[in-house]
Amino acid sequence: MPLVHAHVTEDALNPEALRALVAQPSAGAMAMFVGQIRDHDHEASGEVESIDYSAHPDADAMIGPICEAVLGELDPDGEALVSAEHRVGHLEVGDLAIVVCVSTGHRRLAFQVCEELVERIKAELPIWKHQTEVGGRKVWSNLGLGAS
Repeated sequence: MPLVHAHVTEDALNPEALRALVAQPSAGAMAMFVGQIRDHDHEASGEVESIDYSAHPDADAMIGPICEAVLGELDPDGEALVSAEHRVGHLEVGDLAIVVCVSTGHRRLAFQVCEELVERIKAELPIWKHQTEVGGRKVWSNLGLGAS
């Protein structure tokens, strides 16, 4: 269950650097998910301008165990290498919010582990998103609360 790298950071994400961390000669497959800020959201009444991500103070310490749990469930033989980062702070449309890289011997496991990592990080990591719309309206996404 080799977790190579998992962090929450305020720095811009670098997918190539995360990919390089899990590159291995035995890997016939690499799956990568890159999540970026988009200009719309189902909870927005207008165009999204930016997002401010805030995190629980222990979020950086929590992302690794989330990844390790997924690896324990889906990769009991320890074939996969994983790197993952989630960004916090102020992000504009087009900025990267999350990158997950998985390398394995075969594509099926790489896809499965990558998808589950993204879903579990989004569901379990205590990071909240406060969207700003072009018109100035602000809303906490996924909470159903509007703010001025």
